[in-house]
Amino acid sequence: MDLDRVERARRPTSTTCYYWRTVFLVLLGRQRECEVLDRLLEAVRAGESRALVVRGEPGVGKTALLQYLVGQASGCRMAYATGTESEMELAFAGLHQLCMPMLDRLEHLPQPRRDALSTAFGISAGDPPDRFLVSLAVLELLAGVAEERPLICVVDDAQWLDRASVQALAFVARRLMSESVGVIFAARTGETTELTDLAQLMITGLPDADARKLLCSTLHWPLDDRVRDRLIAETKGNPLALLELPRGLTPAELSGGVPGPHALPQQIESGFQRQMARLPSETRRLLLVAAAEPLGDGALMFRAAAQLGISADAAGPAAEAGLLKIGAQVWFRHPLVRSAVYRAASRQERRSAHRALADATDPEADFGRRAWHAAHATARQDENIPADLEHAAGRAQACGDLAAGAAFLGRAAELTVDPHRRAQRALAAAQATHLAGAHDAALQLLCLAEACPLTELQRAKLNLQRARIAFSLNRGREAPPLLLQAAKQLEQLDMELAGQTYLEALLAAMFAGALADGDSVWEVAQAAQAARAASPPSCHQRAPDLLLNALAVRFNDGYVAGAPVLKRAVRAFRDHHLSPHEGLRWLWHACITAAHLWDYDTWELLATRFVRAARETGALTMLPLALSQRIGVHVFLGQLTEAISLREELNSVTDVTGDPPPPIAVLLLAAWQGREAEARELIKGTTAEVLRRGEGDGLVKAQWAAAILDNSRCRYEDALAAAEEAADQPPVLGVAPWAALAELVEAATRCGTPERAADAFQRLTEITRASGTDWALGIQARSRALLSCGENAESAYCEAIDRLGRTRVRGEHARAHLLYGEWLRREGRRVDAREHLRAAHDNFATIDAKAFARRAAAELRATGESARKRSIDTTIDLTPQEAQVVSLVREGLSNAEIGARLFISPRTVEWHMGRIFAKLDITSRRQLHLGEPPRPRRSARSVPGDYGAPFQSPE
Repeated sequence: MDLDRVERARRPTSTTCYYWRTVFLVLLGRQRECEVLDRLLEAVRAGESRALVVRGEPGVGKTALLQYLVGQASGCRMAYATGTESEMELAFAGLHQLCMPMLDRLEHLPQPRRDALSTAFGISAGDPPDRFLVSLAVLELLAGVAEERPLICVVDDAQWLDRASVQALAFVARRLMSESVGVIFAARTGETTELTDLAQLMITGLPDADARKLLCSTLHWPLDDRVRDRLIAETKGNPLALLELPRGLTPAELSGGVPGPHALPQQIESGFQRQMARLPSETRRLLLVAAAEPLGDGALMFRAAAQLGISADAAGPAAEAGLLKIGAQVWFRHPLVRSAVYRAASRQERRSAHRALADATDPEADFGRRAWHAAHATARQDENIPADLEHAAGRAQACGDLAAGAAFLGRAAELTVDPHRRAQRALAAAQATHLAGAHDAALQLLCLAEACPLTELQRAKLNLQRARIAFSLNRGREAPPLLLQAAKQLEQLDMELAGQTYLEALLAAMFAGALADGDSVWEVAQAAQAARAASPPSCHQRAPDLLLNALAVRFNDGYVAGAPVLKRAVRAFRDHHLSPHEGLRWLWHACITAAHLWDYDTWELLATRFVRAARETGALTMLPLALSQRIGVHVFLGQLTEAISLREELNSVTDVTGDPPPPIAVLLLAAWQGREAEARELIKGTTAEVLRRGEGDGLVKAQWAAAILDNSRCRYEDALAAAEEAADQPPVLGVAPWAALAELVEAATRCGTPERAADAFQRLTEITRASGTDWALGIQARSRALLSCGENAESAYCEAIDRLGRTRVRGEHARAHLLYGEWLRREGRRVDAREHLRAAHDNFATIDAKAFARRAAAELRATGESARKRSIDTTIDLTPQEAQVVSLVREGLSNAEIGARLFISPRTVEWHMGRIFAKLDITSRRQLHLGEPPRPRRSARSVPGDYGAPFQSPE
C-alpha cells in the first residue's frame, strides 16, 4: 500500500495528527479493501447505489477503512452514525444520528411518512409510527438529498445500533438502486444478522510482512525477532492490537509477549487506559463525561463539564493524544476508547458524570434522556427517579418509541423500592418489552416481578404473559398448555380476560395440531366450554365471545354441529366494527375461521381489514400474519400477480423484524405457479422447521402444497402420498386438511385406487355440505365426478363448473374445466374436450399457473389441437418487480405512490420505467395507463403457448 497516496487523501489538522497517522498506518496491507471502496464510490458518483458491510473482529481496521472512504469521497455529501452500547435500547437512536442533518428536507416528504419519521424522532407526538412508513421516509429522505449530490452514509459499530435503526437501514439498503446513495456499515464478525444478505467485505489481520512494518513503526527500541514474531502470531495481525499493546510497556514487559487473541479487546482497552493515566485528572474527568453521553453532543458535554467545574481547556490534551476529536460532535478515536474510559472510572465517578449530564439536559426537550441519566446517577432509594422513568415511558410510547418506553419501564422497575409497586411496574415493563419484540428481556422482567409479593391476579397475569411470549417465540407444542393453565387461573379473577385467554389457547392448540404435547385442541375446547357454562350469562356477547363458543362447539360436537355457530361468529366480525386493538387481537382468528367455512368473500373482507389494521397501527409482529392471510385469499382467487406483490411486502416486513415469514403463503404460491425447485426447497425446509417446533398446522400445509404441485405435474403417486399425510392430520386450521381431501380424490382416481378416493370423498362431503358455499359444493361436485361414470360423471362435472363459475375461485374453476376436458377426451369426444381444455389452459395461463397450464396444453395436443399462444402482455421478458410497476401504472398510481407501495424510491421507479419502455418498445406512460398493447421485441427467450415441453398425459 502506498502510504503517501493514502496520506494525500486527507490532510489532518495538527490537533489530530496522531489520530490520522494511526489510521493511515493501519491501511498498510489494505490495497484490495481500498480498491473495493474506490469502486463503490465510482458507482455512486455514476448515479448508482451501493450497500456494503465491512466486517471484522475488534481492532482489525474497519473504522480506519471507513475513514479512508471519507477521505476519498470528494464531491459527495457525508452522513454518519455510530452505534453505542448504552443506546441499544432506545429505538431509532442510530437512525436519528444519521438523518439529523437532513431533517430540513422533512417537509418535502408525503405527510404519512413525514408524520411517521417526526414521531419516531420525538419531533411530534402521536401514535406509535408504522415502521414501514419510517423506513420508507428514510429511503425517500436519502434519495432526495442525493438529488443534489451523491450521498455516502457511514454507519460504524453497527452491532451496537438499536434494533429499530439497523432494521430500517437494512430495509433502505436493500431497496437502493439508482439514487446515487452509498450505505456502508462496519460491524463485528458474526453480529448484526439483519445485514447478512447485503454485500460483505471481510477484514482479517494483516499479512506478516505488513504486520511487522506496522509493529516496528510504534517501537523506539530494537525488538528481538522471536518476540516480534510471537506478538504478530498472538495478535493474528490485528492492527489496533499491534499499535496499542506495545504503548506504555517496557522492553522487559514486551519480552513476555501478550495474552492470546481471545483477550485482545480487554488488552487494547488496557492500552488505552495506560495512555489516559498520563493525562491531567481534569481531562480524564471530561473524557468520562463524553463517554457517558452517547449522543456526541459537544454543547451538552461542555455544559455538563461546567457543572463539575471542568474547564473547556481540559479537552486539549485528549485531542492532542488522539483519543478524542471535538467539533459540533464529539468522536472517540475508537469505540474501545469509550469503553476503556467508562470502565476505568469508579462507580461514584460514573454517577457524578451522569448527574451532571442529567442536570445539563433540557427536561422539556429531552425528558426521557434526562430521566435515563438521572437513573444512572442515583445511589439512594428515591421514588422520584422511577416515577420520572415511568412518565418518560409514557411520553416515549406517545411518540411511538415502543422500545424506549419498554427500557424506561424496565429501569423504573429495577429502581423501585416498594415491592408491590415494583411488581406492578415489572409486569407492565414485561408486557411493553414483549410488544417491542425483546422476548428475552421480557422474560427477565417477569423473573423480577416473580421475586416480589404478587396478588393472585398479578400471578395469573404473569403466567399469561409468559405463555404469550412462548407463543410468539414458537407457535408449536409449548404454548397451548401454558395458555390453558393461565386461562383456568383467571376464571375466578377476571372472567373477561379468562375468555380471551381461552381463545388464545384454542388458537395455539390449533397451530400445534397433532404435534401438541399434552393438551390437544379438543381438551382446550372442552375446558373453554365448561368455563363458559359456569360463567354468568351475558345479554350482550361480543364477536370474540361468539367465536370462542363456536370453536368450542365445533371441536366438542363436530364440524356439522359447529358450522352454524361458526357462521354466526364470523358474521359478527364481518358486520361489527372492531377497534384497532381488538382487530389486531382477533381478526387473525376470524380469518382462519372464515377459511374454515370455505367462505372466501368473508375471508377476503376480514383479511383486508386485518392488513389495514396492522399497517395503520404499525404492528409489525402481526402484519406478516395479516399479509399471509391476504396472500392465501389471492391465491385461491387466482390473483397470483397480486399475491406476488404482497409476498414482496411480506418479505420486506420480515426483513425489518428479522422474523421468518409464515410459510403457507409462499408455499401455496410456489405450488400453484409450478415453480418446482423453489417449492420443493420450501416444503423441505418448512417440514423440518415445523417438526422441530411441534407446529402440526405447518406440517399439514407443507404436505398439501406438495400434493397440489405433484397433481399439477401429473405425478399422481407422489400427490397421493402427500395428500394422504395431510388429510390424516386433525382438521384444525383453515381449509388445508379438507382441500387436501380433494387433492387425494384426484390423485387416487388417477392411480387406479378408487376405494381410497371414495373414503376421502365421504369425509369431504360431510364438510362441504355443512359449509354450503358454492366453493365447497363445487369442489364436492368435481370430486364426485372423478368417482362417477357416464351421465353421472358428466352431470357432476357440469355442476362443478357451474358452481365454481359463480365464485371468484379461478384456479379451482379452471381445474374443473381441465378434469372435464380430460374425461371428455377419454370418452372419445375430442371436439367437446377442446372447448374445456382451451378454457382451462387460457385461465391457467392468465393466472400464471404454469404447471397446470402445461398439463392442459398436453391434453389439447392429444386432441389434435395446440394451445394458443399466451397473450401479448405475458410474452415480455419483464422482471417480477417490473410487472408490478406496469400493473400499478395501469391503476393510475404516480411514481411516488408506486414507490410507497413497493417500498422503493421514486427514482428507482423511474429507472424501472425506462427499462419497461425499452422492453415494451413504447414511448409514453400513457400507453401503459390506457392498456394499449405493447410491441415486444422478439427474442430467443419468447415462451411458446404450451409453456415449453409438455408433461405426459395420464392417458
